Amino acid sequence: MPPESLTAPAQDVIHNIGYRNYSGVRLGRAYARRSLFSQSLRGAYGLGRSAKSKVLPMTLFGVMCAPAAIMVAVAVATKATKLPLEYTRYAIVLQAVIGLYLAAQAPQSVSRDLRFKSIPLYFSRPIERVDYVVAKFAAMASALFLLTAAPLLILYVGALLAKLDFATQTEGFVQGLVSVVLLSLLFAGLGLVVAAVTPRRGFGVAAVIAVLTISYGAVSTVQGIALARDNTDAIGWIGLFSPITLIDGVQTAFLSATSAFPGGNGPGTGAGVVYVVVLLALIAGSFGLLMRRYRKVGL
Repeated sequence: MPPESLTAPAQDVIHNIGYRNYSGVRLGRAYARRSLFSQSLRGAYGLGRSAKSKVLPMTLFGVMCAPAAIMVAVAVATKATKLPLEYTRYAIVLQAVIGLYLAAQAPQSVSRDLRFKSIPLYFSRPIERVDYVVAKFAAMASALFLLTAAPLLILYVGALLAKLDFATQTEGFVQGLVSVVLLSLLFAGLGLVVAAVTPRRGFGVAAVIAVLTISYGAVSTVQGIALARDNTDAIGWIGLFSPITLIDGVQTAFLSATSAFPGGNGPGTGAGVVYVVVLLALIAGSFGLLMRRYRKVGL
């Protein structure tokens, strides 16, 4: 090695690494809101997550659809003149499956964000609190709608294949869709409000199940007592105090559904207006409570 290389001072070099201002398209709040909605909806069925996360939601989806497929097969094979179950009654009969799905997925949607304290990341620009609540609410309602509308579609297609009356089946199918839209909005709001109270997913699951089962059990018991005492007028009003009986009352009053209340004593049109008001108030109230909750979270 030449001697001069041992004594020569090191030369400082300035590197231009090309820092530049961003000049691309800024997608903004709407894009962030859509992305959060899409991610939450996919997560409700385990898509984009581990195989273990897909087992429960996909199993419950299959359980919801299986009875519809069996009914269609029976109707086609026996050349029945009508379906074994009304479109509006399907979700009422399978309410336990819907409740399990909501209990499993509502905490998954919001509790992990609370537990891992990722809310401040969402609330940094450009997304705001209302965007977060709208995206989560819409995603949960959409997931429930897919769960409850898919078997109705199977019933409808099967009814047409069985050559049942087109007009009658179409009317029933539309009434069933309206019913499950209302059910999806109500259940999504209540489930998210309950799940957002705690960052622990297990507590959220138990709380959602408790709200749905205890309210329905209590209402059904009191309605049964009212029927035994021949107080049929009270049966309809008691149905206001449980989510699933609230949906039952609305569709009985306005969607030509057969009531599942004891003795078939569902509300009439007058009481049905009260049912609709309470239903809309609960949906709006759930959204308001979520907005209030996320004003305090992560600050």
